[in-house]
Amino acid sequence: MNLTIDLNADLGEGAGHDEELLTLVTSANIACGFHAGDADTMRECISAARDHGVAIGAHPSLFDRENFGRKEFLVTPDQVFEAVTYQLGIFQAITSDLGVRPNHAKPHGALYNMATRDEKIAKQIARAILAVDSSLILFAPDNSALAQAGRAVKLHVACEVFADRNYLSDASLVPRSRPDALLHDPEEAAARVLRMLREGKVRSVDGVDVGVRAETVCVHGDTPGAVEFARTLRSQLEVSGVVIRAPRFFDDCKNRKS
Repeated sequence: MNLTIDLNADLGEGAGHDEELLTLVTSANIACGFHAGDADTMRECISAARDHGVAIGAHPSLFDRENFGRKEFLVTPDQVFEAVTYQLGIFQAITSDLGVRPNHAKPHGALYNMATRDEKIAKQIARAILAVDSSLILFAPDNSALAQAGRAVKLHVACEVFADRNYLSDASLVPRSRPDALLHDPEEAAARVLRMLREGKVRSVDGVDVGVRAETVCVHGDTPGAVEFARTLRSQLEVSGVVIRAPRFFDDCKNRKS
């Protein structure tokens, strides 16, 4: 069985080990200033990812630096569109100046979680990406409102799963407020990702098998031990015959899963 997956990480967030992670991942989701980072950190991280041959993506958020973009609060669809468009615009300007072509976009934290279930928010994120650069791949969970919104406007969608987060029986992530939100064992994570690839299933914390589609898998760069986790995960996947590479739909559409 020929298995291929992208390994992505959220970077440019001040965790202090971006350079190490860039030797392990194939896609970098770079903070755009609303939850972490600024123009200088974006430029630095984009340049480093380019030098490592890692695909570059924007990681827009709700404006909430105090809570690292992980606290949900009331926001209008228009505010979502404006926030995402603004961040993508800055990101595109910096990548253009550096001569780099961005590959994807992935909402961060609370914005991501809200968009997976809120159709109105999801539509505005998809609309913003379409307005700024319709060639960008949207990272989103399969069958989520976010993935559906992206497909509705003809964006390419890479179905995302999480190596270091646990799942509930409705396919959503266990809230970070719970002690069982994170999975810390990289070998267990590798076995989980392999099952996602081979069977399209993941076992929830409730003991229920949940259907998933895995085209890109996230490792959070701000999690303690993230570098060793990513290193072991990648090694275990490669030993099992998995090809690790970034999704590049604009020049490799023929390899996209049907």
